[in-house]
Parts: sequence; structure tokens; C-alpha cells
Amino acid sequence: MLTPNELKRRLARGETALGLFASIPTAVTVEMIGQAGFDFVILDTEHTLVNPETLEHMLRAAELAGLTALVRVSRPDPAIVVPLLDGGARGIVLADVRGPEPLQALNECLRFHPLGRRGMNSGRPGRFGADDLVDYLQRANDELMLVPMIESQEGVENLPAILGVPGVDMLLEGAADLSQSLGLPWQTEAPEVHEALERIHAACQIAEVPFCAIPRSAALRDYWREKGVHAFVLGDERGTAFRALQAKLIPYREEARP
Repeated sequence: MLTPNELKRRLARGETALGLFASIPTAVTVEMIGQAGFDFVILDTEHTLVNPETLEHMLRAAELAGLTALVRVSRPDPAIVVPLLDGGARGIVLADVRGPEPLQALNECLRFHPLGRRGMNSGRPGRFGADDLVDYLQRANDELMLVPMIESQEGVENLPAILGVPGVDMLLEGAADLSQSLGLPWQTEAPEVHEALERIHAACQIAEVPFCAIPRSAALRDYWREKGVHAFVLGDERGTAFRALQAKLIPYREEARP
């Protein structure tokens, strides 16, 4: 069911919004993310293998846990995007946006008339026809989110045009691939990468689009907070689980040493 998008409302009120990438193809981890207290989750289809039925269950789990569920895709293909929306995704994160054209194409298949050209089908979000269709179309246009991810030097250079695409609700930085684009693979805190992130943040401020950071240290978290950033993605659940598992072992391994 298409309920009010709480992430959009938190962003509009300037409240902190905390999210996590979900890369493990199971609904259980999505439910855990919600119960842990996160505000939104980004289900990743760019780097993971997940079948449509499992993805729909993950979207259901997010709804039940009170999470705003976005889905990351690698290209703005209606054959990929529209079923995600009909399955209950509250927005689409488009990876590695380098210019306005792919984002405009995504907006066209995200929105119904008069904002786009998405085909009419209420499905799960419209309660299979229980909701008035005209009302559902309007609410979908209002509630669904369009989120570009900037992960290249080309994307940074084209920010004014990218942010000029109507309906951009939030912009997500991608310092990891951005560092690679700048010739500094995985040096996410290198001065050149930091300067590029500053340019992204400044462009978002001018366009009045919320900037979402992915801080990889407490210092970066505090830095972006001081800059007035309220939206953060705190990595993905695989890394979080892996580090927690390692932390469980450490005291036992240390005690076992002669």
C-alpha cells in the first residue's frame, strides 16, 4: 500500500534521516534493519543477484518494519524500474549518473501523467484496485523519490544540468567510485575526492536538493553534520554484519594466545 513517504517528510523538515544499503537477498535482514531503528533502506540490484520474488518480499518487509525502501538500479530501463515501483519501491536510486539524460529517462518511467509516462497499474501500492486509481496516480507522483548517485568526475562537472532535472528528491554521493574516477582508487578521503564532494554538496545547496553523505569515519560524519547535512547512508548490512562477527571473535582469539 502506498503510504506517506516518511523519508521525504523527514528531509523536508530538516530532520536526521539514516539509511543502509541492503545487499543480502533476504527479507529477514531488511526487517532487522527496520527494527534496529533505521529510517530508510536502499535495496541494491546493481552489485547483487536477487530474483524478483525475493525483492518483492524485501519490499514487504520494509513496509512492515516502517522503513522507506528505495531500490538502486544501474540503468533507467522501464522494464527494470516499473516492476520495482509496482512491487512497492518508494523510490529509485540511479547509480553513476553522469549527465541529465539518464536521470530524465528515469523520471519519465517513475512518474505518471502529467509528470512522466509511466504506464498505469496500481498493483500492490494501490491495493490491487481497492484505492481510487486517479487518487493513487497523484499520490504516487507526490510520494515516489528520484535519487541520482554521483560517482564520477563527469557527473561532478555536469551537476547543474543533473540537478536541473525536475523531481530530484535527494542526491547521494558515491565517494568510492568517485575516487577511482579521479585516479585514486579507494582513497575516499584524499583531498581531490573531498574537493569533489564539496562541489556536490555546494551544488545541492544551490538547487535546494538534500545531499546524502556516506561517511566512512566519525570525523567525516561530524564534518557533514557541521555543514548542515541531515541524511546519511551508513554503509551496507554485509559490512556491518562482518565487522560485528569479527568483533565477537577478537576477545576469544586474544585469550587463546600463549
